[in-house]
Amino acid sequence: MTFPPALVAVLLVGSMMGPLSPSLVKAEEFASAVRLSLAEVKVAGTLTSNLRKQIPDSITFETPQADLEVFRDEIEPTLRKACFECHGSETAEADIRVDTLDPDLLHGDDVSWWLEVSSAVSNGEMPPEDGPDLADEDRKKIIEWLSAELQKASQVRRLEQGRSSFRRMTRYEYNYALQDLLGLKLDFTKDLPPDPISPDGFMNSSDMLQMTGKQYAEYLEVNRRALNHVTVGGERPEVLYWGVSAEQASASQFAELETKNERAGNQRQVTQARNGQRGGQRRGEGESDAPRGGPAHYKNTQTGQTVPATWSYTGAVHAWSPTTSSPEVPDPSDFIAVLPSRQRIVVELGNRLPDKGAMRVRVRAWRTSADQTPAPKLALEFGWQGDKDQRASFRISKRDVVVDASPEEPVFYQWDIPLSEISPRNPVRKTVELGTVGETNPSEYIRLFNTSSDPSVDIQFDYVEVSAPVYDKWPPETHSAIFIESKNCDDEEAYAREILSHFMRRAWRREVTESEVDLQMALFDRVRPICSDFEQAVVETLAAVLSSPRFLYLVPSDRSSAEASRTLNDFELATRLSIFLWCSTPDDELLDLAAKGQLRHPENLIRQTHRMLADPRHERFSKHFVQQWLNMAPLEFVRIDRRTYPQFDDELKDAMQQEPIALFEEMLQNDSSVIDFIHADYAVVNERLAQHYKIEGVRGNEFQKVSLDPEDDRGGLLTQAGLMAMNSDGKDSHPLKRGMWLLESILNDPPPPPPPAVPEIDLADPEIMKMTPKQQMEDHRNQAACMSCHVKIDPWGIAFENLDALGIWRTESSGKDIDASSLLYNEHELNGVDGVKRFLLANRQDQFARAIVHKMTTFALGRPLTFGDRADVERIAAQLRQNGDGLQTLVRLIVESDVFQRSEANE
Repeated sequence: MTFPPALVAVLLVGSMMGPLSPSLVKAEEFASAVRLSLAEVKVAGTLTSNLRKQIPDSITFETPQADLEVFRDEIEPTLRKACFECHGSETAEADIRVDTLDPDLLHGDDVSWWLEVSSAVSNGEMPPEDGPDLADEDRKKIIEWLSAELQKASQVRRLEQGRSSFRRMTRYEYNYALQDLLGLKLDFTKDLPPDPISPDGFMNSSDMLQMTGKQYAEYLEVNRRALNHVTVGGERPEVLYWGVSAEQASASQFAELETKNERAGNQRQVTQARNGQRGGQRRGEGESDAPRGGPAHYKNTQTGQTVPATWSYTGAVHAWSPTTSSPEVPDPSDFIAVLPSRQRIVVELGNRLPDKGAMRVRVRAWRTSADQTPAPKLALEFGWQGDKDQRASFRISKRDVVVDASPEEPVFYQWDIPLSEISPRNPVRKTVELGTVGETNPSEYIRLFNTSSDPSVDIQFDYVEVSAPVYDKWPPETHSAIFIESKNCDDEEAYAREILSHFMRRAWRREVTESEVDLQMALFDRVRPICSDFEQAVVETLAAVLSSPRFLYLVPSDRSSAEASRTLNDFELATRLSIFLWCSTPDDELLDLAAKGQLRHPENLIRQTHRMLADPRHERFSKHFVQQWLNMAPLEFVRIDRRTYPQFDDELKDAMQQEPIALFEEMLQNDSSVIDFIHADYAVVNERLAQHYKIEGVRGNEFQKVSLDPEDDRGGLLTQAGLMAMNSDGKDSHPLKRGMWLLESILNDPPPPPPPAVPEIDLADPEIMKMTPKQQMEDHRNQAACMSCHVKIDPWGIAFENLDALGIWRTESSGKDIDASSLLYNEHELNGVDGVKRFLLANRQDQFARAIVHKMTTFALGRPLTFGDRADVERIAAQLRQNGDGLQTLVRLIVESDVFQRSEANE
């Protein structure tokens, strides 16, 4: 990389003077003065990182000692000059007295206060601009002494206090575990209550996840239903077929059009005869040479006539009846269906679609021209409408199909959709007869959707075929995975033991003992006489296996208390690794390595980590970590004002929810720097989101990486539409929410809770209503009870004012120019979002590195971190910075860390 002269100057200053002083924010100020690009500020901020320079001490089990001599000789005199004036015996601002803090961090009671001092000095918050001077060398001494003492204290406290990750699986982990064990991607847990969220935003926290006796009964029923979904009995079920051509679908409408045209023609002849006019050719009604676009319709290619592709749920009059024999595929027809961009066509299937097996949908389709670019894309949806209030419709195809066939050579495009994955289904489909007058309509349908946004991109097709249930083999794989092949198939007792031993090892995530199998066999023997067949008795027994705490809880193996404070055994490590990266149970490869005692070998552990991150199941980690780290739950519930934002729809909302996850996934797979979360010169968007951001050249529903120009005002997390929307009131920005979110989720520096009875902003006051959001917050902050919290929060939130409730850039609001400038507590000016990024990149990279290490380690361990974990977090953060800041590197460092591989002493 070639650095511009201005950046070289910044780096030379840093190399000559050592780490840049946060109080002087030299890198930021210089960058602002010469207007370095954000990418250049990022480089300058990286090279001034303290974490990149320090090498944390490795853990030893010798008891460290507090360095009180250095405190008395060097640190206390410096603190007396810089801090005691405002935080001493005469004045104790914010009720903090630095002069009375116990300098023995290893055993004293003031560790939490020393953490505040460390944060304030390291971040340049203290002393304030108008306070006593603190020389860079003195600041460096304080930071280094505190870092070393906090590191030692953290190790001591961890050994003394211990921590616990003992918990049940979350609802989503339990669902994924059932899916992986049983081989069926179904929402088994949709009827279970949601999991609580811990104060730090995580759903997998050991503090929150215990279970009552009632819940055990609920889980037993869920397990029984799940096992019944994946096992079958009897002969292969009969396949039903629906074959619908465009000619059949449009026949009645074209017949009606023909009758209408004949009547119109007869009337014209009478009129012409009466007026003595000569007859002539005239285009028939319904014939059209209109440009592409508009609603979906059927077309007679010989005459050019068209009729609309309409559908109504009433009476299921549009439902097609299935046959039990495969229909003969018709020859290409003059009658076709035309599906313009963003339009849909319904094929109604009635109420005979089964519950199990696959639904195969085949569509003979083509694009309007071989030269059409980009080629249109087709998605498959499912739905039903019982009456005017009961309805559902949703996409069931995982990816859009690119329709690239020419009109001369149409091809079949196919989806195979597991019926068990389609939910919700029509609740009355089995209880109400199709077409019954006065009853809820039991019918269901599929819907073809042209996902392209280009109005000139049409899809044409002339035949749709649906078949269900489709099984590639009988019995299906899910059944055979439980009822395994065995020479003991004719001996129920021996075969049941073999099935149980195989299943229990996978479900309980370790080797099982003969006595444990004996207990389950005793249950099998009790239920066998009351079950209709062997398979049902096995299912009942396996449901009990899955209801055991050994499956539902993440339980450490029995061991002595001394050993419990050391390393996990290989099976425990396999479980921790799979819960972290797959949110599920270990697969056979992990269990086999664990059984051989080889998983913990460093080369094997890293190889397995890379394998797991290459497996599609790792996308669960990306989804759930990002949602919990960024506290995205409010995005699901924020009510966007449709009058203010008429462009907002479900498709945009879905794209907004996916964008942070798509960015994380892109960075994870490419081991991109975690600093890209603060700012990047690229975005990861789909077509709908690109339209929202006015980014050109993006096609399709799939998320893709696109380069950004500096004027795009995008890149990283901070300007993403979904994160701005969830921190709004649905109609306008909400600076307080945005400021608190940045402090809590990005910097892991949450503000203190507000004192009781804090007055809210009185929006009924006409004078308040005349103010801009910034002015309202400044007025609110001037109240004594509000100042201490808001002085820390407000500047960050105000800086986002150029982004409206949907994250769109603006320069005015309600007819008033927007002022997005604000002053931090150290009097540093933040000039809008760009200023926030510059300040963070120049001064807070280390803080962000610690924050994301803290958040991801919390997620990986499934418990809140304590002061006892600080040494581990600091060590991982330093290793991350020294190894290039890569996101995948961070995952590897956590897996390799002592804190990840140790059991908790009090479990």
